[in-house]
This record gives sequence, structure tokens and C-alpha cells, in this order.
Amino acid sequence: MTLATRTRINPRLRKSYDLRGTVGETLTRADAFGVGLAFAAMVQTRGLSRIAVSRDGRLSSSELEAALVEGLVVGGAQVFRMPVGPTPLVPFTVHRLGLDGGVMVTGSHLPPDQNGFKLMLGGNPVFGEALGALWQIEAGERSGGGLEEVDLTAGYLDSVLTEIDGLPIADAAWDSGNGATGAIVEALVARLPGQQQTLFTKIDGTFPNHHPDPSLPETLADLSRTVVEQRLDLGFAFDGDGDRVGVVDSDGAILWADQLLLLLARDMLDEQPGATIIGDVKSSDVLFSGIEAASGRAVMSPSGYVLVRDTMLREGAPLAGEMSGHIFFGDCWHRADDGIYNAVRCLRALVRSGITLAEFRRGLPITFATPEVRLPCLDERKDDVLRAIEMDVRARGLPVNAIDGLRVSEEDGWWLLRASGTEPKLTARCEARTCDAMKQIAAGLATRLRKLGLDPAGLD
Repeated sequence: MTLATRTRINPRLRKSYDLRGTVGETLTRADAFGVGLAFAAMVQTRGLSRIAVSRDGRLSSSELEAALVEGLVVGGAQVFRMPVGPTPLVPFTVHRLGLDGGVMVTGSHLPPDQNGFKLMLGGNPVFGEALGALWQIEAGERSGGGLEEVDLTAGYLDSVLTEIDGLPIADAAWDSGNGATGAIVEALVARLPGQQQTLFTKIDGTFPNHHPDPSLPETLADLSRTVVEQRLDLGFAFDGDGDRVGVVDSDGAILWADQLLLLLARDMLDEQPGATIIGDVKSSDVLFSGIEAASGRAVMSPSGYVLVRDTMLREGAPLAGEMSGHIFFGDCWHRADDGIYNAVRCLRALVRSGITLAEFRRGLPITFATPEVRLPCLDERKDDVLRAIEMDVRARGLPVNAIDGLRVSEEDGWWLLRASGTEPKLTARCEARTCDAMKQIAAGLATRLRKLGLDPAGLD
């Protein structure tokens, strides 16, 4: 069977919110062609055909993108091919050109041998059951396909910069981690006032300097050191495809994503008093209480960036985010998670607040929290474990939020236990107002897990 007629896609690529696999093993050029052919058929069932396509800078992305585009065109789609760049440029291009959907070839923050596809249709991500339809739809060669080159990078930068036009923004460092934001970050800082320092903006799919995942403290070490040594006000780091941002202040201290969300929420609530702000179940109580203190309405969402975005749209909220660093502005043109846009909104919020990022961080209540602990658990046992623990905590009269696993409030803090959607694991996190209370909460959860035959290593 030739590549031009193959429509089968490896089912192991399907994840909760996108398609991902190991290049050359679970993900091949033939799979990329099959995704293109199937997605072309999917959009045409809705009477649509105009699709934007871009890719990140991974070594495998060029070949996979070429096969994807071939499949889309053979399947009858009109493809608007974009240059290498960050994922948020796809929804921007779809919005600006009035297209029907888009595909981003990216492995995001994953290791260099991983890659995949993020799909959107009608301005929204394709996920869950809709993503599974790629394996069910009848796909084949259709007439009417075509290819056009487009580049809206300049328009994107113009739109982003309108948020801080004329403002005396802070001096900052910008770390692209050799990911897809590199060229755009260089173009951005060239138009910014003050002292702006870039790091690792050469796009290199081997990621020679550090792994492009700003949610990991070790990946922010170079950024922190640069900010401190050059006496800058703050620094930003982006993941491999630029839809997430990490932030450090002038002390080199990390501002975690829920803390950044609170900074942005305060700024938003100055404009829209009483507005709804969304945070995920992993976020600190400091976020939710801080939103309420700023006269906002705090709503807790299940974790998962697509679910957080859905909650934002359902609640009519102007702002939403989660601990992994995905943050959404409902008032933005694409309502997408966009690391560069979020960094610029952070700069704007600081100017309008009249304080530095370090002053903001130091003013937050001090809490003590575990990292997200991953606990091995067979997929077939996850529901039973969560059900048993829920029965136990409810019998003890503890408040339980069960929108995504179990978030249980204790006297001095809270803990979360939820099922991983991508691995045979449970994930746990604990937070309290004192270190001793945090350790006690973690030990109590560890005891519950041990009684069910699980290894709670990392909580003890």
C-alpha cells in the first residue's frame, strides 16, 4: 500500500488532548499522512476546508509536517502553510484569516525523540471523543485540495505589543530554551524599551542547553542566574511550542503559575470587578482566596488545559489558568494559551500595579506544599482506589471537592489525589500553612494509600 493511499493511524498516538508518540516507533511519516487525510475528511463533513498548518523546531517536525500537508491536500483541504513558530500563532492565523481550523506539528515540552499534533476546528481544540473520530471517519482522496504559504508573524507581534504600547515596562530576560518561540522572541524584544536580554533563541530540536519545560525548577536555573547577575526585574521562559510560560523575579525566585494567575487576576479585576476567574484543582488556596479578596468570583476547574479553557468559556470568565503554566485570556483574540502574550500581560499588570514582581511575591501568604507526586497505580485500580479513599474521608466528615479526583480540605490545609490521564499513576499534592502541617497531611494520605496496597513513596 502506498503512502498516498494509506489512511490508518497508529491508535497509540491518541492522548487526552492531542496526538503524541515516539518518532520512528509509534509515530511515522505514514501516520502523519493519515492524520492529514482523516482531518481533511473531518473538516469537510462540516462543509469546511481551509486549514492552517505550522510546526515547531524539532528535528522530526519538517518531515512529519510535509507528510501531514500531503495528506490534507490529497484529502481535499486548502492548506495555509505557516513557517516554523509557536503553537499560539496557529489560532491567531485561523482567527485573522477566517480559516476553518489548524494543525500544529509539535512535541511541546517532551524529549527530542517525541512529537505529535495539536488539532483545532472552528477555533476550538479537537480532543476527547472528537479526537477519536479520526480513527472512525471514512477518509480518502478528494479533489479541491491546494496549498498556500502564509506568514502572519508581523501581525501577531503588532497585536501583542498593543497591550503595552507606550508603557514603561520592566527590564527582563527571555529564555526560549531553543524552542519554537526563538525567532519571535528576538523580534519582540527588539521592539521593547529598557534592558531586554534573550537566552537560547536559536531554534534547535536537540535542546542543547536545557529541557524546554518551564514548570520544572531546574529548567529555570539559567534564567534565574541571568536575571540576578544582570540585575533585571524579572525573567520569562517558554516551553518547546510556546503555549506555556514560566516566570522568575529579580531575586531569581520562581513565581509559580497559580501565583502568576493571581497577579493577572488582580489586574483583570481592577477592570472588571466581580468577574469570574478560573483555576485548576492543583492550584493553591492562596489563588482562590486571593481572587475572592480582590472582589472576584473564584471557580475551580478540573486539571487539563483544554478542560480549563472549556470551564472559562462555560462560565463566561475573562481569565483562566492551571498549575502547568497554561493561561487563557477570554478577552484575547484567540482565547488560546499563549506564553508570549501572557508574558506581555504580566508586564502590563506590573506597570499598572505600581509594584515589582518580587514585591508581589513577597506579599503573598506563605504556604508549604509538596511537588506533584506521581504514584504507580494500575489503570484498572484507579477508580477503586479513589472510591475507597472518598468513602473514608466523607465518613470522617472532611469537605471533598470531587470535580477531578479528590481535593480534600483539612484543618490546616488540603490534599489532592487524582488519576493521571496519560500514565498508570495517581498524582498527589498537599499544601498547608506550616511545614509541620503539610508533612502531617502528606503522611495521612500516605497511610491511606498504603492500606490499599499502594507505595506512597514521595509523600512520606
